[in-house]
Amino acid sequence: MQKSPRSRTAGLATAALLALGAGTTVALTGALPAGAAPSDGLVINEVYGGGGNSGATYTQDFVEITNRGSSAISVDGYSVQYTSSSGTASWQTTPLSGSIAPGAFYLVAEAKGSGGSTALPTPDATGTIAMSATAGTVALVDSTTALTCHTSADCASAVVDLVGFGSAAIDEGSPAAGASNSESVQRSSAPDSDDNSQDFTAGDPTPAAANSGGDGGTGTGEPGPLRIHDIQGDSWISPHDGDAVTNVPGIVTGVRTQGSSKGFWFQDPDPDNDPATSEGLFAFTSSPTVKVGDSVLVSGTVQDYYPLSSGETLSTTSNLSTTELDSLTVIVLTHDQQVPAAERVTGADLPDAYAHDLGGGDIEKTSLDPSRSVLDFWESREGMRVEVDDVRVVGPSNAYGEQYVTLKPKENPSYRGGTELLAENQTPTGRLEIVPVDGSNPAVQVGDLINGATVGPVEWSSYGGYTIAATTLGTVQHNKLKPVVATPQSKKQLAIATYNVENLAPSDPASKFTALADGIVKNLSSPDIVALEEVQDNDGATDDGVVAADQTLKKLTSAIVAEGGPDYAWRSVDPVSDQDGGEPGGNIRNVFLYTTDRVSFTDRGGASTDRSTTGTTVTKVKGEPALTLSPGRIDPTNPVWASSRKPLVGQFSFKGKPVFVIANHFDAKLGDQNADGRYQYPEQSSQTQRAGQALVVHDFVQQILDVDKKADVVVVGDLNDYQFSPALSVLKTGSAAGTGTANLTDLITTLPVKQQYTYVYDGISEVLDHILVTKGADKNVEYQVVHINAEFTNQTSDHDPQVVRLNP
Repeated sequence: MQKSPRSRTAGLATAALLALGAGTTVALTGALPAGAAPSDGLVINEVYGGGGNSGATYTQDFVEITNRGSSAISVDGYSVQYTSSSGTASWQTTPLSGSIAPGAFYLVAEAKGSGGSTALPTPDATGTIAMSATAGTVALVDSTTALTCHTSADCASAVVDLVGFGSAAIDEGSPAAGASNSESVQRSSAPDSDDNSQDFTAGDPTPAAANSGGDGGTGTGEPGPLRIHDIQGDSWISPHDGDAVTNVPGIVTGVRTQGSSKGFWFQDPDPDNDPATSEGLFAFTSSPTVKVGDSVLVSGTVQDYYPLSSGETLSTTSNLSTTELDSLTVIVLTHDQQVPAAERVTGADLPDAYAHDLGGGDIEKTSLDPSRSVLDFWESREGMRVEVDDVRVVGPSNAYGEQYVTLKPKENPSYRGGTELLAENQTPTGRLEIVPVDGSNPAVQVGDLINGATVGPVEWSSYGGYTIAATTLGTVQHNKLKPVVATPQSKKQLAIATYNVENLAPSDPASKFTALADGIVKNLSSPDIVALEEVQDNDGATDDGVVAADQTLKKLTSAIVAEGGPDYAWRSVDPVSDQDGGEPGGNIRNVFLYTTDRVSFTDRGGASTDRSTTGTTVTKVKGEPALTLSPGRIDPTNPVWASSRKPLVGQFSFKGKPVFVIANHFDAKLGDQNADGRYQYPEQSSQTQRAGQALVVHDFVQQILDVDKKADVVVVGDLNDYQFSPALSVLKTGSAAGTGTANLTDLITTLPVKQQYTYVYDGISEVLDHILVTKGADKNVEYQVVHINAEFTNQTSDHDPQVVRLNP
């Protein structure tokens, strides 16, 4: 089943949950301080006077009582009483009835206001006292007669328990602090010290009514027939998907109040013996009021939730589902319980395969086998607390506080601390996402360490597979990874770089232009030619027919000069509006920057020619290859370029020798199925278009070589595919199988394996950007990937540039 899309071992005795008949609970408190004795009767546990006020969640004031004794206590003839902070006003009373079992709670609802969004659980008693949100005194009295005392000393002998808060004149010791419209004052699990300021702290209200229900109509406070492992089942989809379930017991292990997927995780402390069934579950609610350590009974509807992108449906999404409860009713039985111990997971525990090859089949239709694949392994622990220790960061923190680590530090390591993708459908098995539930951002980058224990429930994210929703984050050790600086070209070398500048537009802050300029000048060492991808038009994403990009390029080249670089000239071809894909209205295109003192550009073709739709061709001039249009586009009306960038080709001259540069930005992978998802191995529907684009470029290069087999041709750009992909094979040889004659060398493959990456996606170091050269240009080449973005938290672009130095 589906909700609306959203924007991103045993630890406690079974008796604590199962011996709750008719409102009975077992209360486990923290360790007692030396010399202290536990309370042995009724105490006021929580006071909230902000109900119904502005900023309140709950619509009513309330007082919560608990029994810290070992046997049930009758409250027939008792009352809860209240007086204002001055201590001089008359006491108001609410009579009580019934009894309170050991460790159980008794909820007294008071006056209702006009604000708030959430009703209290069904109370055990109801009154009409309008308490102050910030200051006053509440007493538990063994009588229904209103008190007449007006000092702390006089009231002490007349009450069972008493709590003053705020500026109250009547209190025990001194008043509790922090009460407000949004926060109650709550007793700690320590023994009653008779000092309200020490015994109570402020926090989100947590009304509990175990004595008389509040559990969606059962009225018993007893666990229902199903446990979490029954709901999770031994399959990917819950056997109870869509069913209403009642009073599912567990201990709250984590609460998320950030983002669009708010709620809490709870876990059964009494697991079964089936390794395929999870003992944890997520409860989705926009206003979670429980706390970690609460013993709860949760009622709701079981949902297998699929996050859907725009246009996706249940039948088309490749995302995995998350089993959770929705439309909740929650009974808090006791606070401060020991949470189930986290399972410590190491790389040795993980299977050797990330996903099982099902020939494109749906993994959710198979049996769950934790030993089969990493996807199975983590799914069998969905919602459960796990712990990972001493992990290395392989994907930097992003703006959402998401980062990736590896549990297998020796698995496909890059030379700078990442984890590489080395073959199709071979997602590194040790990769794992970590996201702190409190919304904090540790600002880590590749190679940093997170030492000690990181703990939290497991969940699945469409943005990067299985995740620890970290309630505890280990200690960050920043290893201060340094950006790469390219070796400057010699006077005899021609330096050609490629750089995806990520939707560069004049509206971008000056800091982006400065950072791009700094990277080109200092890290790329001012190449002679720079092929840029993703340069937007003069008004960026405004979709108004503007296609010129001279303002964008002037702003960039001026920034380069300001950083001490050359005054680059540029060449480009403006696209037809909204025909090249990318951000609507942005009209991204490829651009050449070049230094006029070392390189000359060979302009060819008439000024009246529509170069956006007229393709350049190869001709022969004085026995050498030449372009009919330079700058020009390669076969721009070919269907393979539909909604995609067209290659820009330019003829340059270096020391009197012609050099042909082809700048590319192939079709993106956006339509492919999720590599962390339900279909394995995932369909890569975008491959077909990229292979078609690669063939067009291959054939164009071959036309140049047909004129001069030693011609210097350099093919650069963001090809959106891997060095081992069919598209790269087609580009090099004209054949996806690689059976044709190779006319290009992909320089990334000439580097040591540990250096073969240009991009970091979801914690995986991979190749998307390439420089390829013909045989005439591949002698004595020097090639570098210049890592300045993808591994770092603060990125100017999501791609790393690269540069080749050659001798034409």
